[in-house]
Amino acid sequence: MSKLQSSVKILMVTALVASYSFTSLAQNADGPPPAVVEVAKASDEMMAPQVLMPGTVISKNDSRIAAEIAGKVTWVAPEGTHVKIGDALAHIDSRDIELAVARAKSQITRLKSRVKYLNTDLVRLNELSANNNIPLSRLQEAQSTLAMTAEDLTQAELALKQAEINLDRTVVKAPFPGRVVARLAQTGEYSVPGRQLVRLVDTNHLEISTQAPVGLAQLLADGQPVSLVFGGEQIQTPIRAMIPVGNSLSRTMEIRIKLPYDRSWVVGTAVEIGLPSAAPENVVAVPRDALVLRNEGTYVFRVKDDNTAERLLVRTGIASGSKVAVGGGIRRGDIVIIRGGERLRPGQEVRLKENNDLASS
Repeated sequence: MSKLQSSVKILMVTALVASYSFTSLAQNADGPPPAVVEVAKASDEMMAPQVLMPGTVISKNDSRIAAEIAGKVTWVAPEGTHVKIGDALAHIDSRDIELAVARAKSQITRLKSRVKYLNTDLVRLNELSANNNIPLSRLQEAQSTLAMTAEDLTQAELALKQAEINLDRTVVKAPFPGRVVARLAQTGEYSVPGRQLVRLVDTNHLEISTQAPVGLAQLLADGQPVSLVFGGEQIQTPIRAMIPVGNSLSRTMEIRIKLPYDRSWVVGTAVEIGLPSAAPENVVAVPRDALVLRNEGTYVFRVKDDNTAERLLVRTGIASGSKVAVGGGIRRGDIVIIRGGERLRPGQEVRLKENNDLASS
C-alpha cells in the first residue's frame, strides 16, 4: 500500500468519527422528547378538616308486616320474593269471613224486602187515617216499625262492609315494593291481629345512617355535602336529614345521608362518612392525582411558562372529595400535572394531551 492510500484512509476514518461525535452532541443538546401530560389548575377552596365516622347502608322502608285478622295461615311468600305494592305476602284462611259476607248479603236482601212492604203498608194506613178509619196510634206504630227496619238495613250494610274489609285482610299485601327477607310465620300456624308474618325490605330506596358527636351539630346542616368513603374511593354526597336528638349515653345524634345510585348497594354495607370537625377555611387545593409520592416527600409538578416541568415539594393538608389542600409554593391558577408525571424529570419539556380541558387555553 502506498503512502498516499494510507493517508486517504486515515482522513476518511477521522471524518466518520467527527461526524458521529457531532451527531451525538446534537442529540444530547436536544434532550428527551416532550412528555405528553394532562393538567389541571390549582384553585382556592373552602375546606374543613374531617373526622371519619362509621356508617351503614339502610333501607328507607324496612317493616315486619303483621296480620290484621285472626285465622290459620295458609301461605307465606318465600324468602327472596320480589313484590310490588299490593302483591300478596301471605294468605289467611278466609272461609269463616266468606260466610259472614254471604250472611250479611242475605240479611240486606231480607230487610230491603221488609222495608219495601212497610213503605207500601204505610201509604195504605195514611189513607185510612185520613178518613178516620184507624186510630192514630196504629199509624204511628207503622211509622216506627218502618224506621227501625230501615236502621236494621243500615246496620246490615255496615256489617257487609266490615265483612268485606276482613275478607280483603285475609290476603296480607305489600305496602311498598321490596323483597321478603324473612318468613316470621309458617303455613298452618294460627295468626291473630298483630302477629308478624314476614319482614319486607325495600332494596331500591336506600340511604346511609351514621352517628355524629353532638358537638358537631353547629357544623352540619341538611343538604350539606359530606364525604362517602368506600372501597378506597371518596364520593361527595349530601346530608338528607339531621336528627337533632342526642343520645344521653353516647352523646351522638343520627344523620341520614343520601346514597349515590351509580352502583348496586346492599343493605347493611359498612361505609365511612367524612364529617367536618372544624369550621371551613380557605386553602389552595389540587386534584389528588397531582400528588407524586416519594420516600423523601410529596411532590407536585408545575408547568412553567416555557412548557417545562418544575418539581415542587409540598405539604398536604385537608382533603375533600378529589381535592387536597397543599402548601409549599403552589398558588391559585398554577397549572399542575395530574397524568404523566410519574417519570418526569425537573426541567423536562411537556406537551398537553389534545383532549385535556386546558390544552387550548
